[in-house]
Amino acid sequence: MAVKKGGEEGGELEGEVGESGVVMVVASSVEEEKDKEKEKEKEQEVGHPFDFHVCGPRNISAPNWKDLIRSSWRDARYKRMVIACFIQAVYLLELDRQDKRTEDNGLAPKWWKPFKYKLAKALVDERDGSIYGAILEWDRSAALSDFILMRPSGAPRAVLVLRGTLLKSPTIRRDLQDDLRFLAWESLKGSVRFDGALEALKSVVDKYGSSNVCIAGHSLGAGFALQVGKALAKQGVFVESHLFNPPSVSLAMSMRIISEKAAYFWKRIKAALPSNADVLIEGKEEKASPFSDEAKKWVPHLYVNNSDYICCYYTDRAGEAGAGDSAIDNGRENGGAGDVAAKLFVMSKGPQKFLEAHGLQQWWSDDMELQLALNHSKLINRQLRSLYNTPPPQLLVKS
Repeated sequence: MAVKKGGEEGGELEGEVGESGVVMVVASSVEEEKDKEKEKEKEQEVGHPFDFHVCGPRNISAPNWKDLIRSSWRDARYKRMVIACFIQAVYLLELDRQDKRTEDNGLAPKWWKPFKYKLAKALVDERDGSIYGAILEWDRSAALSDFILMRPSGAPRAVLVLRGTLLKSPTIRRDLQDDLRFLAWESLKGSVRFDGALEALKSVVDKYGSSNVCIAGHSLGAGFALQVGKALAKQGVFVESHLFNPPSVSLAMSMRIISEKAAYFWKRIKAALPSNADVLIEGKEEKASPFSDEAKKWVPHLYVNNSDYICCYYTDRAGEAGAGDSAIDNGRENGGAGDVAAKLFVMSKGPQKFLEAHGLQQWWSDDMELQLALNHSKLINRQLRSLYNTPPPQLLVKS
């Protein structure tokens, strides 16, 4: 079999037919290889679009010895930005897996290493091999190398972080499956990932104690974090929770709102009738019952953007507690002295387009502004209702 070699400048190696009838053709382009090398060098110089130094927070300091005197973790803004970075790391863990990047050249470690944390465990969906969450722990050895002798006050020993939906073929099927589960039932129980996240949270709570652990998530991951945190709260275990762009839209919720509005208007009609004594008694029964002292210990932090139609119903006026919830309304008028179900932070200055408003990057942006909008909404109360249920008071019916 004879082989003819092309020129040096990117020619092709052509083969002739051998006795076996197989044509051997080996394509080799020197110019293409050079272009690829140049692209790699350029990417290393400029950085990947998801590199920490490219799209990460600009004005945030890494832990140092000064934190022993005044911890940055005591600053709510600093904590929010760092935890948002941890969630971004989980997204990148899955993208690193898909692109076959290793720990040495991966993008994800760059989002936790500056804050002296390390990957303790990745939560993997065994059905498709995708990474949907991770446990990050304080890295004592990395801290000691920078003369940080102890963990700064307020910094959690471990953080369970959960990502949202990734619209890429290797994981989109399972992600959308859970999206549809929430859309239909407003619940993520029964999902493989719910069970995995709950087991992971229990393990770190058993190891470090609930006061040294927090859970966080974005979008679908925030939905998981809320329901996993709620499941532990029912058992009397209260874990600090940070939920970014949590989903607020579901068919179950929409049907419930329609039925509640219909019931409200029917009661108004009945109240206008001559005999309305029974209606007044019913109105007393529907006043919000006080939350138990134990339930007050779990107050999740929710971060929403009104331009994001996935989470905006948490701040929609139609979703606020009704006029009948007088105990809640009075607490709000008195400067928030009433019972607090959740801390709801709303973006007052930030992205207006949906994709940016639902994105994670806004939560570590320097020019964003947040305000604590309200302590209660009807949607939050509904989602946390099972935590606060108390036996209804015995009312005496007048004859």
